[in-house]
Amino acid sequence: MGRGGPQAGGKLETSPGANTSRCSQVRGSPAARSPSSYPWVNRVRVRAGNNAEAWEGNAQVLFSTWECSKKTKTDGQENASVDVRRPAQEKREASRFFSSKGEFHKLADARIFLSDCLACDSCVTAEEGVQVSQQNAKDFFRVLNLNKKCDTSEHKVLAVSVCPQSLPYFAAKFSLSVTDASRRLCGFLKSLGVHYVFVTTIAADFSILESQKEFVRRYHQHSRGEPALPMLTSACPGWVRYAERVLGHPVTPHLCTAKSPQQIMGSLVKDYFARRQNLSPDQIFHVIVAPCYDKKLEALREDFPSALQSSRGADCVLTSGEIVQIMEQSDISVKEAAVDTLFGDWKEEEMRRHDGASSDGYLVHIFRHAAKELFNEDVGEVTYRTLRNKDFQEVTLEKNGEVLLRFAAAYGFRNIQNVILKLKKGKSPYHFVEVLACAGGCLNGRGQAQTEDGHANKALLRQMEGIYADIPVQPPETSTRVQELYQEWLDGADSPRVQEALHTVYQGSGHPANSQDIKW
Repeated sequence: MGRGGPQAGGKLETSPGANTSRCSQVRGSPAARSPSSYPWVNRVRVRAGNNAEAWEGNAQVLFSTWECSKKTKTDGQENASVDVRRPAQEKREASRFFSSKGEFHKLADARIFLSDCLACDSCVTAEEGVQVSQQNAKDFFRVLNLNKKCDTSEHKVLAVSVCPQSLPYFAAKFSLSVTDASRRLCGFLKSLGVHYVFVTTIAADFSILESQKEFVRRYHQHSRGEPALPMLTSACPGWVRYAERVLGHPVTPHLCTAKSPQQIMGSLVKDYFARRQNLSPDQIFHVIVAPCYDKKLEALREDFPSALQSSRGADCVLTSGEIVQIMEQSDISVKEAAVDTLFGDWKEEEMRRHDGASSDGYLVHIFRHAAKELFNEDVGEVTYRTLRNKDFQEVTLEKNGEVLLRFAAAYGFRNIQNVILKLKKGKSPYHFVEVLACAGGCLNGRGQAQTEDGHANKALLRQMEGIYADIPVQPPETSTRVQELYQEWLDGADSPRVQEALHTVYQGSGHPANSQDIKW
């Protein structure tokens, strides 16, 4: 994606639908290092306009008009000029987070490098930029400290949910199997004061199952002349935000309404699990560990089931890389511990994944389900055909020379652009597209497997891909836990509670950008 931005000193006018202020950009300063020293970051200075009060000194985000640009957000409150240090430098300067009294101290100030984020001016508002800057280890340690100091009536129950695509990163970093890496991670977090550690695979089960049902319903609607296809996946928060805030109504009706695994995990922890533990949602501080920074944006989404009483499903999102940094800077002894289950039993469940090479495998699972449900065809191995590049692939179901289903996987925004252009022209050949913002899929999320200069660590990524492929695959339809939850938590798979807890609605009525005007 392009680094973008106007010429130095140029003013930027935001789009009519964007809740952002007028900005100006400065490319570096005599007292600062050259921007070329940090190729993964644009150095910017932002001046607030009419919404100055809303910024409250947190103007660290550049919003450019219809142009994707790399962004940096910091948690500094006073200086609007972004000063970025290399991770190695931050590590040397970071203080220990334990004192002799056992109190937690912050490490280095967290810095979020949205190096390949799609968020342009319509995607992130000034207020959201401030909130994202607070999604860091500092907030996590704040709660840990409160639990050590304050009255027990004010303590929070700390729950951490780890995305399955983060586990291969921990396994590769520590030269362990996925199971042993999850035990070490769990033991470390509990040594800090975390009470429960979960894996979000069960939330992805729900998301995939609901997506399968929705695709079949959309297929029948489309056959009746209603333009309901192609269905576009909605599990990637960067892609969804871009679709909502920039592309608008021509695209958002095609987004699958099933919530993402992170959103569903928030409901599981703060509704189902909270009730099992006789807790209110706001008594739980829920942390998500994820492979990409856009999950931090997703945590801001105001989409609460009524049972959560306006409590966010995820209170804090930390990337896998941020967790590893904390672990590497710690000298505490760690006793391995088994990952917890939402059901309160002590039996450790086997690590499992869905049938995707680097993601949760929506395409494969929905393709098999649709083939059986719509055409009574049993599909075993799914064969991909590479199109423009390895991140743009196609899968078809054919019978007697006729193509019955045509699915595609489009990873990275150059491939997404091609899909959207055809969709807006009414020439999309696909029934379904799995869309992910990161080239290479979720394993290649920018919150993990990165070199110090902000590029993908290809050797580490290849190792992670091998580790991920070795995790046993379990189709979501075969999970007895999920079927139990449908009954116990949601009163049945077809109850009104399913729509509230597992589905969402999208924005998109604002002024969309012309895709031809976006610099990719």
